[in-house]
Amino acid sequence: MRKLFTLLAAALMLIGCNKPNEQTMQLTQEWDKTFPLSEKVTHKKVTFENQYGLTLVGDLYTPKSVSEAVCQQSGLPAIAVSGPFGAVKEQSSGLYAMKMAERGFIALAFDPSFTGESSGEPRRTASPDINTEDFMAAVDFLSKQPEVDANRIGIIGICGWGGIALNAAAADTRIKATVASTMYDMTRVSGNGYFDSEDKEESRHAAREALAAQRLKDPAAMAGGVIDPLPDDAPQFVKDYYDYYKTERGYHPRSGNSNDGWRVIGTQAYANSRFLYYINEIRSAVLIMHGEKAHSRYFGEAAYHYMVDGKAEGYKTVVAPNPVPENKQLLIIPGATHCDLYDGGFTDPAGHGESKNLIPWETLAEFFGKNLK
Repeated sequence: MRKLFTLLAAALMLIGCNKPNEQTMQLTQEWDKTFPLSEKVTHKKVTFENQYGLTLVGDLYTPKSVSEAVCQQSGLPAIAVSGPFGAVKEQSSGLYAMKMAERGFIALAFDPSFTGESSGEPRRTASPDINTEDFMAAVDFLSKQPEVDANRIGIIGICGWGGIALNAAAADTRIKATVASTMYDMTRVSGNGYFDSEDKEESRHAAREALAAQRLKDPAAMAGGVIDPLPDDAPQFVKDYYDYYKTERGYHPRSGNSNDGWRVIGTQAYANSRFLYYINEIRSAVLIMHGEKAHSRYFGEAAYHYMVDGKAEGYKTVVAPNPVPENKQLLIIPGATHCDLYDGGFTDPAGHGESKNLIPWETLAEFFGKNLK
């Protein structure tokens, strides 16, 4: 009988150690990025938890040019990177992190909750709260690294994670500098449609009705991956997405955008939220970077003007800051489209040509160097 009780207690302990809704972690150890590893950095895979108990998986890039002794004595500035929405760290965010590490920063590219190698069930879902928490958890992780100066941490959000990065910067004063690259405001587009074309109660009600029905019909249904095959009459920005996510240029088997998207009801809460409500109160430095020809440019310009002017179409109107904050910047890249700022762009439409180098890496490094002192 004593042996039976011992076995039962051991079983209960094992049950208690398993986190609910968490899949078995299976981390890929070989290099499987969409870009080659730079000889100027070292790379290692890391894990950390957010406050919801979900385990996030990231790639930590460290510059080889800085000795271990220097790291331990003074600590380096660090940057956490995520995005685009529906992508994984093996794509654009990993490239950004590696390029920043080449320039002297410790940089972490991570998969958000429910995405890529990170934990969370059901897969490929989203939450305004959890997604914002993911960035803050990344700051927690970096702050605890012995080679990092916890007082010099910034973040980069790409595409849909640009808006999330701004929301995190508004919430977390430990974030000293933020870059939103080729940003979407996922809450605005979810509630208003592209270019605010559905910004009316009737349209939102119809969308809510459809989502309510979907929850009962098939809550696990997926949608939103880049359309394949690509229609001849597809808008140019859809062709640009295809060129990145569906070709050798940027395809990855764990990326929702490269495959079957995310859960139809997985972004339901986004439509009734607003990420950028308090970004006019961000005191730390912000750089919003967009392509001149990006269909999403209006998101970045609106966010910038809301921060510096106190008003912008699609946002509440507040009293304009006085004086206008000098640490807020809007950088428009001539000739660049939305996806050009994922990886720098390519010269041929199939995505296999020579890089255009449209991402101003030195400008980003200068911004973080100035503001992560």
